[in-house]
Amino acid sequence: MEFTVIDYIIFGLLLVLSSAIGLFYALSGGRQRTVQEFLLANRNMGFLPVALSLLATFQSAVAILGVPAEIYRFGTEYWFLGCSYFLGLLIPAHVFIPVFYRLQLTSAYEYLELRFNKAVRICGTVTFIFQMVIYMGVVLYAPALALNAATGFDLWSAVLTMGLVCTLYTTLGGLKAVIWTDVFQTLVMLAGQLAVIVVGARRVGGIGRVWRLADEEGKISGIDLNPDPYERHTFWTLAFGGVFMMLSLYGVNQAQVQRYLSSRSEKEAVLSCYAVFPCQQIVLCLSCLTGLVMFVYDREYPLAPAHSQATPDQMVLYFVMDVLKDLPGLPGLFVACLFSGSLSTISSAFNSLATVTMEDLLRPHLPGLSESRATLLSKLLALGYGLLCLGMAYVSSMLGPVLQAAISIFGMVGGPLLGLFSLGMFFPCANATGAVAGLAAGLAMAFWVGIGSLLQSARAPAGALPSNGTAVPAAGNLTAGLAAALHRWVRAAGGVVGRGGRGRPWGPLAARSPRSPTGLEKFYNLSYMWYSAHNSTTVIVVGLLVSLLTGPTPGEAVDPRTIYPVLPRLFCCLPQKCRDKLRCGVGSAAQEADGTELPADSLVKRSNGIPNGPASDLAPVGVPRREEEEGEGQGYIRMAGAPAYAVQETSF
Repeated sequence: MEFTVIDYIIFGLLLVLSSAIGLFYALSGGRQRTVQEFLLANRNMGFLPVALSLLATFQSAVAILGVPAEIYRFGTEYWFLGCSYFLGLLIPAHVFIPVFYRLQLTSAYEYLELRFNKAVRICGTVTFIFQMVIYMGVVLYAPALALNAATGFDLWSAVLTMGLVCTLYTTLGGLKAVIWTDVFQTLVMLAGQLAVIVVGARRVGGIGRVWRLADEEGKISGIDLNPDPYERHTFWTLAFGGVFMMLSLYGVNQAQVQRYLSSRSEKEAVLSCYAVFPCQQIVLCLSCLTGLVMFVYDREYPLAPAHSQATPDQMVLYFVMDVLKDLPGLPGLFVACLFSGSLSTISSAFNSLATVTMEDLLRPHLPGLSESRATLLSKLLALGYGLLCLGMAYVSSMLGPVLQAAISIFGMVGGPLLGLFSLGMFFPCANATGAVAGLAAGLAMAFWVGIGSLLQSARAPAGALPSNGTAVPAAGNLTAGLAAALHRWVRAAGGVVGRGGRGRPWGPLAARSPRSPTGLEKFYNLSYMWYSAHNSTTVIVVGLLVSLLTGPTPGEAVDPRTIYPVLPRLFCCLPQKCRDKLRCGVGSAAQEADGTELPADSLVKRSNGIPNGPASDLAPVGVPRREEEEGEGQGYIRMAGAPAYAVQETSF
């Protein structure tokens, strides 16, 4: 289907308004002249725009296509992932956000230096950069490829348009522009999905008839309480395995943590986490309804034979264009919806990458860097990552089926990073050696299982569908949402999807393996929803074992504000003496009960006399005297009498 003039106008408005927001914040307020303003929106954002920005980062373009395709093919069981949102947001709100916010971090990986040492911080940062660089090119190229196949929209025009517009407003307007464009793009995404549901349901007799027919065809799933972790989707897999995926995204991912840190207060940051919960439920329901409407619509208005070999995510686009073809402007609205998903996630990647590169890799080596030069360097980093994104999109187009491994890498890394932060926050005895060893073991395990699963899928005979679902559209977030794009390259490797009677999918991906896997094959069939839990647990177990073998960290040597005392709070009914022992010698029970924060001046890292980050050496409350270990305006402020866990801003 070809676009009309109105469609192009609506699509063009999305790009113009997104660029205008970036230009507005480049020319207003502080004009992005400080690192604090450019990378953290001057720590002055309210909870509602932060919540909508969190949602926009979660709702990528691949998820907009992948979740309806999942519902169309397998029914509504995927909806139970919404049960994981509760703990997946409650834990970050009351565990991770208070720790990160009170330390006044800029990069989440500064925490790793405060808790362990510089080496652990560098390892975490490099792992995150590797993860996001791989991700950027895929999330830019994959939706553009599907759009090109379904609508004839020029592939590289779409890639260049998204990449350049996103680079423009991220570089000009900083995090504040990213957040407010996310708000605008979230509204566009919701409008596009609602238009498809309303028009599609109306054409097949209303949403009631859609539900009834879907139920008759077995598409309305009940609760599957099968505890088998090798089953792709069950209630336990989605509701509890999904919690770890949510924590890897909303708890420790720099793109999300940076939004919490941009809030004007800790309370606003916590409220943003609460506010995104109902928004996520609404978005998930809209995606499920889109899939059901697509299923019923396909029964009554089958697609043209030329489209019968389409992948499920492309079939979503064919369905949308067929439903909206008689309503000028609405196809353009849905394309704007798709591009909004890509723009919001890519801009988050640019900004977070610029932040960690600046704060974790460059600033420690440039102690005399002025604020104006640091800001300019941050903008150049955002620009550079934008251009790198375009290069990665081109590489993605050249990789073909091998791209399966590249896409899976993103999901493989999220779990080990969650395990690394959890090891530091919940286990005071863990040391830096254990942290590095645990991260290495977690990454090795993640790549072993992930790549083994992909290789097994490639060797599988025709008619086999991997039970772990790594080659099917799945999750709707940064950690797992890209699984939807795997369809395309699985087909390129030899798979085909057709359409049987009454719209049911048939062919290789619609069948199950004729034999049950055994041995390592069984291990590789672990549901992708348990990947984060499995990999983060590996990091914690190995990290604790190595820490105990190499000498655990004494409790008095641990900064109490880098620890979340989970055991004393879980067993709050125990006597005070017992709870003190559960703290493993870290801090004092009086500090925990008091819950007061240090004065602002003791929570500030100074560089050339300008506050811009965390205190590396946080002393116990009540220590009055301070002295600087480094020269005036450089290094971290040291409290007199503080334990020996001070961290210096020196070269690694």
